[in-house]
Amino acid sequence: MQGRARSFLRCSIGEHDMVIDSLIPDEAPRTGAERRSRKGRARQSRNPEPGQNLHLRTPFITRRIPTYDLLGEEALARIEATAERILAEIGIELRDDPEAMALYNRAGAQVSHVSGETWRIRFEPGMLREVLRTAPARFTQHARNPANTVEIGGDAMVFAPAYGSPFVMDLDQGRRYGTIADFENLIRLAQSSPWLHHSGGTICEPTDVAVNKRHLDMVHAHMRLSDRAFLGSITAPERAADSIEMCRILFGAEFVDRNCVIMGNFNTTSPLVLDGVTTAGIRTYASAGQGSIHLPFLLGGAVAPLTMPGALAQCLAETMASSALTQLVRPGAPVVLGAFLSSMSLRTGSPTFGTPEPALASLVMGQLARRLNLPLRCAGNFATSKAPDGQAMQQAMMSMMSAIQGGANFILHAAGFVDGLLSMSYEKMIMDMDMCGALHAYLAGLDVTEETLAFEALAQNGPGEHLFGTDHTLRHYETAYWDSGFNDDRTYETWSESGSVDAAQRANQRWKDILARYQPPPMDVGVAEALKDYVARRKAEMPDAWY
Repeated sequence: MQGRARSFLRCSIGEHDMVIDSLIPDEAPRTGAERRSRKGRARQSRNPEPGQNLHLRTPFITRRIPTYDLLGEEALARIEATAERILAEIGIELRDDPEAMALYNRAGAQVSHVSGETWRIRFEPGMLREVLRTAPARFTQHARNPANTVEIGGDAMVFAPAYGSPFVMDLDQGRRYGTIADFENLIRLAQSSPWLHHSGGTICEPTDVAVNKRHLDMVHAHMRLSDRAFLGSITAPERAADSIEMCRILFGAEFVDRNCVIMGNFNTTSPLVLDGVTTAGIRTYASAGQGSIHLPFLLGGAVAPLTMPGALAQCLAETMASSALTQLVRPGAPVVLGAFLSSMSLRTGSPTFGTPEPALASLVMGQLARRLNLPLRCAGNFATSKAPDGQAMQQAMMSMMSAIQGGANFILHAAGFVDGLLSMSYEKMIMDMDMCGALHAYLAGLDVTEETLAFEALAQNGPGEHLFGTDHTLRHYETAYWDSGFNDDRTYETWSESGSVDAAQRANQRWKDILARYQPPPMDVGVAEALKDYVARRKAEMPDAWY
C-alpha cells in the first residue's frame, strides 16, 4: 500500500502537457479559407499551455451552475420602468446620422430636431422591447477553424482577452505605447491558451501604424495568427466595411451573407447620446447580418448616477436603444446587450475597477438581460492596479465573478486588463488566463452519483487509513481536480530553495515560453494571398492619417 501511495504522489505532481480537443460536428463552410482539407484542419496546432492536464479544451463553456438572482420581481420591474421613463421623457440624442434617424422615426419613435444634424429620439414604453423581439436569444459566431466556433447566449459563455488599451507593459520593458508587434504577440498568447475561446479585437492599439490603416493590420493579424472567432473594426463605417469584406475573402461571400463570422463592439456616448460614427458602424454590421455588442461605458458620478440602480436603469435604456437599431436595419441580426459599470474615487475623480458595487450591478444586469431573452456582455478581469500584483488579481476576481455568477455570455476583458484599461499586461494576461482555467472547472458544477459519492473509497481500508492507494483514488487522481500548471503549490522551503520566484516572475517566463513555441494555424495559400493583396491595395488608396 505505501508503495502505491508513493507512486500516486509522484504521478499527481507531474506535468502532463495534454489538451484533449472536444469533438464537435464539422459544419464548416466549403468556400474561402475552409477549402483546405479536413486532414489539414485536424493537424492544426493548438499550442496548449504546459501543465493543463487532462481537461477538455472546449470552444466555449456550457454553464452547469445556476445564475445568482440578486433582486426580486418588484425591484427589477422598478429598474425597467425607470429605463422606459428615461427613453420616453428624456430620450436619446442622435447625432450626424439622418439614416438612423429615419429608421427610428419609421418604427414609431418621436423625433424632434435639435440643431443641424442632431435629433432627440423618444420611445414610447414597450416600443424597443417589441423591436428587439426579432433579435436571437442565442447565435453562432463561426471561426475559420470550425472546432473553435462559439455560441453566444443562453447557457453558453465565451472568454475573450482585454480590448482597447493604448499602452502595454511587461516586467522587462515597463509601460510603453503598444505596437503592431505587441498586438500580434498578444493574439499569439490568446490563441495558445486552452482557456480563452475568442481572439478578441483591439487587444492593444498599434500606435506605430497610421490611425486610418491600423484596422487592416489588426483584422489581418487575427485572421493569420488565430483560427478563432474575432471582433472587427468599429472606429469608422468604412473600417467596419473593410472588416466585413476581409471576412468575405476568408470565409466566402455566400457563407458570410448567411452566417455571423464577425462582431463589432460599439460604445454609446454616455449619458444618452448616440453619435453618427457609432450608429453608421452598427448599421454596417447589421446590414451584412453580422453581430454587434452595444455597451454603455458608465462611470458613476461622471456620466451616470452614483447609485447603481440609477446606473442600471440608464444602462438598460442606452443598450436597448442602440441594440434596436440593428433590428430596424435587418431583423434577426445578432445582437449582444452590454454593461460596463464602474465606480470612481470621489476623492480624486479617478475611475475605479474591481469594486463591489459594480459587481452587484453586473449580477442585476444578468437578470435584466434574461428578461429580455438576449445575450449579455458585462464585467471581466478588471483592475486599476498598475502592476500584475495582489491588488490586480483581487480586483479582477471581484469583477470576473460577478460576470460568472450573473450569467454573462460574452466576457471581453477576460485577460490582461490593468491600469484602468489604459494598459495591457503580458504578465497579467498569463495570470488571468490561468484564472479562466479555474473558472472552467467552477462552471462545470458537481455531479452527484454513486461514483462521486465514493463510499467505497472510505470502505476499502476503513477508519484511520489513508486513501492514496484506494481503487477509487487511482481511478480519479488525474481528473478529480483542476491543475493550474502555473501556480506554485510547493512547500515554502522548496519554493525558497528554488529562487523564491513569485507569480509575476513566473508569468514573465511563461509568456516568453509560449511565444517561443507558438506555431500559426495553417491557412489556404490562395486565401492568404488574397487577404494580403486586399490590405496592400486598401492602404495604397489613402494617405496616412495619424489622428
